[in-house]
Amino acid sequence: MLELIEKCERKLAPQFAVLDKTAYANQVKVMQAFQKNKIALRHFAGTSGYGYGDEGRDTLGCLFADVFGAEAGLVSPNILSGTHALTIGLFGLLCAGDTLFSISGNPYDTLQEVINGKGIGSLADYGIAFRKCELKNGDFDFDAVREGLRDATVKVVFIQRSRGYEWRDALSEEKIRKACAFVRECGFKGCIFVDNCYGEFVEDTEPTQNGADVCVGSLIKNAGGGIAPTGGYIVGKKEYVDRIAGRLTSPSIGAEVGSYAFGYQYFYEGIFLAPHVVCQALKGGLLIGACLEELGYVTSPAVTERPYDITRAIRFNTEQELVGFIQAVQEASPVDSFVKLEAWDMPGYADRVIMAAGTFVQGASIELSADAPVKEPYIAYFQGGLTYEHCRYALTKILDKIKKNG
Repeated sequence: MLELIEKCERKLAPQFAVLDKTAYANQVKVMQAFQKNKIALRHFAGTSGYGYGDEGRDTLGCLFADVFGAEAGLVSPNILSGTHALTIGLFGLLCAGDTLFSISGNPYDTLQEVINGKGIGSLADYGIAFRKCELKNGDFDFDAVREGLRDATVKVVFIQRSRGYEWRDALSEEKIRKACAFVRECGFKGCIFVDNCYGEFVEDTEPTQNGADVCVGSLIKNAGGGIAPTGGYIVGKKEYVDRIAGRLTSPSIGAEVGSYAFGYQYFYEGIFLAPHVVCQALKGGLLIGACLEELGYVTSPAVTERPYDITRAIRFNTEQELVGFIQAVQEASPVDSFVKLEAWDMPGYADRVIMAAGTFVQGASIELSADAPVKEPYIAYFQGGLTYEHCRYALTKILDKIKKNG
C-alpha cells in the first residue's frame, strides 16, 4: 500500500509544483487585499441588534471584493449555505416575466426546486422562467448559447463552475472567460452569474476577473479555509450586489444591517488560509485519484489533467464498492469516525444520498468529505482535506477497504 502511494507521489511531483505556484499567487493576492483594507483587530469584534456601523462586516465585504477583483462584496454568516447564497442572488436579480438561462446544463441538485418547484415559493412560482443548453464535449455549446440569447426575456445567464453530480470536468477560468466574452458579443446586456462553489483559489483568477458580473459561493467550502463556521459570499458589480443585499435583508435597508455577536475573526482568518488549504485539498484529491487509477478505477478528471475544482469523481462497479468508499472516508475522519453510514433521503436531492462528513464544521466540504447518490452509474464525489497528510492517511483506509471488499 505504501509503495503504491509513494510511487504515485513521485509521478505527481510536477503537478504538485504547479499547484504550489498557484497557491502562492493566490496568497499574495489575499495578503495585498488585507493590506489595502488595513485589517485590524477591531474588525474581528462582534455586534448585536441591527448591526448599524458594523465595521467588521462592511470591511469583510470590501476584502472579498478585492480578492475577487470585484466592485462590491456581500459576506454574511446569515447566508446559510451555497444554495442559500445562490437563491438570494437569483431572487435579487430576477423579476416576474424574466428568464434565467443556464449555459452549463442543469444547475446543482439543490437548486432544482429553487428554480422549478411547485407551490413552495420557487422562481417558477413567481413567474420566472428557466431555460438551459447543455455543454458540448465538456465545453460551452456556443451555437446553442447564441440561439438562447435571442430570447429578450433572458436577464441572467447562469454558469455552474463545478461538476455537481455529473460526470464532467469543472470549467476552467479560460473557458469561463471565453463564454463571458461570447455572451457579450451576442449583445446580452444583463447579468452573467457564476456559481463558484468548489472552485475558489483553484486557479489564480476568479470568474469576476474574467467577465462575470456576479460570483457566489459558500464559506464552508473553499473560501472559508476550513475556519469559517458558516456563511456565504456574493461579489460582483455594485449595482447587482446592492440589489441582492436588498433581498438578503429588505430593499429599504440592504447591507446597512446585519449583526453577528460572535465576531468575525474566523471569517477573516478563513480567507487568509484559503489559498493554502485549497492547495492541500487539490493535492490530496490528485493522490487518491492516482492510486485508484493504478487499481483500474476511472476518475474524473484524469490525474494527467489539471483539476479545476476540489471535487474528484470516482466510478465504481457496484453499490457495495461505492458505499464502502464513502464509509472509508468517514472512518478516516477526525469527528464521528465510529459512525457507520447509510444512504438517506437528504433534503434537496432527488435520489438517496450517502455522505461522509466527519468534519469540525458540520457538512463542510473543504474538509475531507465524500458523497454520492446511490444509483447507477455508481459515482462517488470526493472533495476537500484541510491537510495533505490527512488525505494521505484517508487513502490508506480507502485502499484497505477496497482490499477487504475484494
